[in-house]
Amino acid sequence: MKITKPINFAIAAMAGLAFACGGGEKTTETTETETVVTPAAPEVEMSLEEKYQDDPIYIKGLAKLKASDCTSCHMVERKIVGPSYADVAAKYETTDANITMLAEKVIAGGVGVWGEIPMPPHAALSLEDAKDMVAYVLLLKK
Repeated sequence: MKITKPINFAIAAMAGLAFACGGGEKTTETTETETVVTPAAPEVEMSLEEKYQDDPIYIKGLAKLKASDCTSCHMVERKIVGPSYADVAAKYETTDANITMLAEKVIAGGVGVWGEIPMPPHAALSLEDAKDMVAYVLLLKK
């Protein structure tokens, strides 16, 4: 095969390289004799914090959580002593009944649902504050 337009071959080679590497925006480039399509770059996945940062439930719950001792045992997407907030959100549907039940568990403390390490009671926490914190946690579904 005789290559009469080496520039077209170079464009095709670059497009093949971009496709093989998975990069580049989806663009279409047309020359006199061929069309080269480069695939779109994969979307960057947002963290749960970035996803909900403007939500009023997120803002209020996060502020109350940061003022508490919750972060010494829980993280948003990773289990440490207790389950991650995302795991809790995956387990419970966001309903008023679940928010109240979980808020009461936060206040009373407990053991057995997530393993044998007990969650200490948070008796000084108001039911309203606990509900705001639980609503924030249940928002963090993956």
